[in-house]
Amino acid sequence: MVTAGGLVFIGATNFDRKFHAYDKKTGALLWETTLPFAGNAAPATYEIDGRQYVVIAAGGGKDLTWPSGGAYVAFALPR
Repeated sequence: MVTAGGLVFIGATNFDRKFHAYDKKTGALLWETTLPFAGNAAPATYEIDGRQYVVIAAGGGKDLTWPSGGAYVAFALPR
């Protein structure tokens, strides 16, 4: 998913459970975090009271050495 501000979010990492944010123009990694389960879903964005958020469904299931689960994880973007 790409935001209007030029951030690219991707979480399609089966084996390390990472969720990344990249700069659209430079490709530089700006931020990453570890999800409770692999985030094999497309991230989505929404806004509440002028604050933008990114959410991803983390469920795992593709790496049989790590337990599967189900969680929606949301992050607030800097103002």
